[in-house]
Amino acid sequence: MWYYEKKLQYPVNVSECNPTLARYLIEQYGGADGELSAALRYLNQRYSIPDKVIGLLTDIGTEEFAHLEMIAAMIYKLTKDATPEQLKQAGLGAHYANHDKALFYHNAAGAPWTATYIQAKGDPIADLYEDIAAEEKARATYQWIINMSDDPSLNDGLKFLREREIVHSQRFREAVEILKQERDKKQFY
Repeated sequence: MWYYEKKLQYPVNVSECNPTLARYLIEQYGGADGELSAALRYLNQRYSIPDKVIGLLTDIGTEEFAHLEMIAAMIYKLTKDATPEQLKQAGLGAHYANHDKALFYHNAAGAPWTATYIQAKGDPIADLYEDIAAEEKARATYQWIINMSDDPSLNDGLKFLREREIVHSQRFREAVEILKQERDKKQFY
């Protein structure tokens, strides 16, 4: 189904070790509106969506996995040279105690990822509106992280991800209109 190129969708660079910024980015790794939740939500919803837009959910769900990979690379680069004391000062002491520097799916507050983050109503239009909201929340989170970051190298990758959230939201909005037109067509028997 997929071909994997052994490179990131967009280059990830960081200027320096910054565990505090990594802690904020963990929200996009294992949070409710993060990349894992988005990928799983869209790839799950595609089974109950009309054929006219199924490809869209497959494409965006797949891209979200690429974004997850980028976030993982960012977090790794921001923490790889951090001392246990730096991690503790950044609010990652509990993470370090449980996982060392390994990535783990939880949000910025440390709550583990849960399947309850994935919404699927079975009504295509309701699901697409949920997807639009998820993309807009992710866009906002990226913007807030950019606002807190003073790392221009990292911000370049974050801006790329923020812009992709905007594109995904627009594509989902287009899909809603396609399905509304189909729903409102006169049925002839």
